[in-house]
Amino acid sequence: MRIKNYCLLSLLLCGFALTAQETFQPKQLDDPSKGLVYNKEFAMNFRLHTNGFAFGATVGRLQTYYRTKYWHAEIGELKHTKEFRQSFEAPSSLNGRVSRAFKYGKQNNLYVLRGGLGVKRYYSEKAKHKGVAVGISYEGGATLGLLKPYYLELRAGDGKYSVSKKYSEETADRFLDITQIHGASGWGKGLGEISLLPGVHGKFAVHFDWGAFDEYVKSFEGGIMVDAFARKAPIMVELDNVENRMVFINLFLNLQFGKRW
Repeated sequence: MRIKNYCLLSLLLCGFALTAQETFQPKQLDDPSKGLVYNKEFAMNFRLHTNGFAFGATVGRLQTYYRTKYWHAEIGELKHTKEFRQSFEAPSSLNGRVSRAFKYGKQNNLYVLRGGLGVKRYYSEKAKHKGVAVGISYEGGATLGLLKPYYLELRAGDGKYSVSKKYSEETADRFLDITQIHGASGWGKGLGEISLLPGVHGKFAVHFDWGAFDEYVKSFEGGIMVDAFARKAPIMVELDNVENRMVFINLFLNLQFGKRW
C-alpha cells in the first residue's frame, strides 16, 4: 500500500509541477533579452519617391512578435516625369512684381490622399536582442487624386501688367508662348477649383526596424509603389511627345518614427 501511495503522490506532484510551469511560463517575457510585449503602435511617416513625396501616419496592432497589421493614411503629391522647374536667366519685374520660377507646359498639380490596410512581417531573430529587425511590409487601399489648376502670370496686352491664367483652349496659345510668361502664380491660386480623380494604390517594401519590440518606433523601408487612377491624370499639356498617364510606378524610401504601448 505504501508503494502505491508513494507512486500516487509522485504522480500528483509531477502534474502540479507541469501545471505550474504552464501557468507561470509567460513571466519569462519579463526577461529583457526576450523583448517587451506591446499591443499597439503609432508612427509618423515621411515618404520620398521618384516622382514626389508624402507625409502620413500609421496605426498598428501587434498580433504576434513577427506580425503587425496596420492602417495607414497620407497626403502627398505625384509629379510628371517631364515637368521641370525653370526661371529666366535674368530676374524680371512687371508692375513691381518679381517673376517666380515656373514649370512650362504644366496644367495641373496632382495631390493625392491615400488610405489603406497593410501587414508588416519580421524574419530576423535579432529583434529580440535590440538589434535590427529585418522584414517586409505590403499595403493596398484607395487613392483620391486632387487636381488643382496650375496658373501662370501672363503678360497683358499693353505689356506693362500681368494676368493670372490657367490652361484652356482659349488661353493655349499664350499659355504655351514662353515670351508671354512672366512666371508662376502663387500656390493658393486655383484652390477653389479642385477636381477629384479616384484610384487605388499598392506597395511592397523591405522593412528595417531598430529594436522592433522597443517602446519607440525607429524604422526605415525601401520598396516599390503603384497608383492607378480611373483615367489619365492631366498634369501636363500633351505636346512634343509629352503624354499623361493613369498608372504611376515609383520606387520609394520611407522613414517612420513613433511609439508603442
